[in-house]
Amino acid sequence: MRPHYRDGDTIDWWHEDSAERERWKGLLSQHGLKGLLAPLLDASKMWFVVVCTGIGVGIAGGWLDVLVKWLGDLREGRCSYGFFYNSVACCSGLDPGEVCNEWQSWSNYLGVQSMLGQSLLQSLIYIALSVAFAASAAVLVVTYAPFAFHTGIPEIKAILGGYVLDSFLSPWTLLIKALGLALSVASGLSLGKEGPLVHVSCCVAFLLSRLFKQFRNNETQKRKVLAAAAAAGVSVAFGSPLGGVLFGLEELDSFANESDVMWRGFVTSVIAAVSLQYIDPFGTSKLVLFQVSNSSGNRWLAFELIPWLGLAVIGGVLGSLLIKLNVAVAVYRRNSFLNDWPITEVVGAAAVTAAISYLHRVQSSELVANLFQECDPARGDFHGLCNPTAMWENVFLLLLTSVAKVGFTAWTFGMMVPAGIFLPTIAIGASLGRAVGILTQGLYKAYPKAWIFSACPPDPSVRCIYPGFYAVIGASAMLAGVTRMTISLVVILFELTGALSHVLPIMISVMVAKWVGDAFGEDGIYAIWIAMRRYPWLAPIEYHDKGETAADVMTPAKSLVVLESGVLLGELGRILDTWEYHGFPVMEGKKLLGYSARDKLRTYIAPLLAEAGASDRRCFFSESASSTSAEVMGVDVSPLVEDVLQLRKDVPLELVVNMFKKLNLRHLTFTQAGELVGMITKTDIVALSTAHFAHTAALEREKPTSP
Repeated sequence: MRPHYRDGDTIDWWHEDSAERERWKGLLSQHGLKGLLAPLLDASKMWFVVVCTGIGVGIAGGWLDVLVKWLGDLREGRCSYGFFYNSVACCSGLDPGEVCNEWQSWSNYLGVQSMLGQSLLQSLIYIALSVAFAASAAVLVVTYAPFAFHTGIPEIKAILGGYVLDSFLSPWTLLIKALGLALSVASGLSLGKEGPLVHVSCCVAFLLSRLFKQFRNNETQKRKVLAAAAAAGVSVAFGSPLGGVLFGLEELDSFANESDVMWRGFVTSVIAAVSLQYIDPFGTSKLVLFQVSNSSGNRWLAFELIPWLGLAVIGGVLGSLLIKLNVAVAVYRRNSFLNDWPITEVVGAAAVTAAISYLHRVQSSELVANLFQECDPARGDFHGLCNPTAMWENVFLLLLTSVAKVGFTAWTFGMMVPAGIFLPTIAIGASLGRAVGILTQGLYKAYPKAWIFSACPPDPSVRCIYPGFYAVIGASAMLAGVTRMTISLVVILFELTGALSHVLPIMISVMVAKWVGDAFGEDGIYAIWIAMRRYPWLAPIEYHDKGETAADVMTPAKSLVVLESGVLLGELGRILDTWEYHGFPVMEGKKLLGYSARDKLRTYIAPLLAEAGASDRRCFFSESASSTSAEVMGVDVSPLVEDVLQLRKDVPLELVVNMFKKLNLRHLTFTQAGELVGMITKTDIVALSTAHFAHTAALEREKPTSP
């Protein structure tokens, strides 16, 4: 009997794996041509979903890029010969430096001549459209798909860990997430689309998997498809196919368990990147807007490790600060009037953000791309960053941008709009890195003959220091401080910059930033949100106790709800209606017989309870009572009793935790000479692993139920 899972349940991995083995055994046992073709047909269904997911995610990513660019540009003006052209498409075909007359600001289009009138009109339209886009995204999410808010990565990690939340992957959630993401990013809020694209890709894979019965009926197979789709989401978001695979390997538990899952993730990631490359939404032959090439040559100098290490330390400290600020804001939001006025909060945040950011009027992705670029007379001066006479002004503005971005990101990440944290975090780190690069470059120009600059040419007019790559180092350090990612982060940044000779500095900055961040708390932003939502997810890290045993954590037998062999059928029905546990230990006297799942019992006894006088019949859970059951017209429910792992209560707690993680257990019993003395569930282990965090379950959606 296959269990029926509801949203909020955790899957029975042992049962699902057993059912999959039986299904595969049935396929192989067929004879003749059907027996030869059945395994091939079964595998083709998986690859059909994988390939179509990659193509779908690539198309969705390209569509989102075009829509975000058009909506963002619409706040400033429109194309004179086509309303649905963005500024890049409108001015395509022009030579570098040539003025684009086809793109008109709103003041020019409406014929406003005075400078004051132009400024007022442009600012009002800019702020009004920003608020309208953000408010539209919030209305869509709050009204139609509450699961479409936020990044979605914490939920995906929990789902891949065995949590059931099919509403989070529904077609309606996919539509609202994609449309709301485009609106929220185009509004100029301090958020990105990278994390939410993982959610979008998983929704696409879930929708495709529903076409085949083998995915609808098996939760394990479904999660293998979702893990591959998550890699494709990162691939499209960053234009980083290999980074997407390594993201799955580092962040998603399913990749670490089976090599075939990683192989499917690799294929999906590549297909998604190829699809996006083929669409080429910006006409630049780039997968993402801020993809840049390394222009700093093939060498870096040893003295640069000093400012780079400084950036790594700052990234670790500032990343931890951003996490703490975001948690404080999220807890305050839940416990204040803002919890009842989510749309109003989004409108206010969008208005303030747009009013402050109106002066530079550039989307975050373009800002990051400009910060990564080196000064080149042929490309022009982006935001005055290459003005040698304005060094201190630029440094001040970059630091001010970083501080403002930290505040805006801490508040925005958690509002009722689709929001990712990758891009704003990169922007914070890139601004800091560029500031440090400009300072280092200024120091070299002031003291070109100092011993620390001995590896540089003595002529300060010859380029030696490249501030653009300092921005890359700052971005990597900040991302490591916030997400605590390591390997995948290095590869993503390498694929973004193409700086093969500078992989070592990026690795060093990520390593130091993570060490510094771990000193202030080992949990990254996603693990923190999982804890605040109280999802039943266990981090794939080794747990070490301090001398505790299972007896210190287990629920004693006297506090458990158990089923006694011989219980009346009516009483059994009342127990199932009263307690929402996933199952119950089964006893015969003081002896533990096993464990019985609640859903199986309910399905089995439901037709019996409908019979007249059936409530007084006794239920027997052991085969030895079969004859007695027949004599007294009892009910034999012994087939519903499952074997359960049994340990002594004095085993080390470290062993218990590792068994739950590595064996995907939902419960574990403890016995003494066959008698039940206690029990531990996955919920207990999750609570144990998050006990150090003060705000665990602070954002839980509903009252928790024990498994």
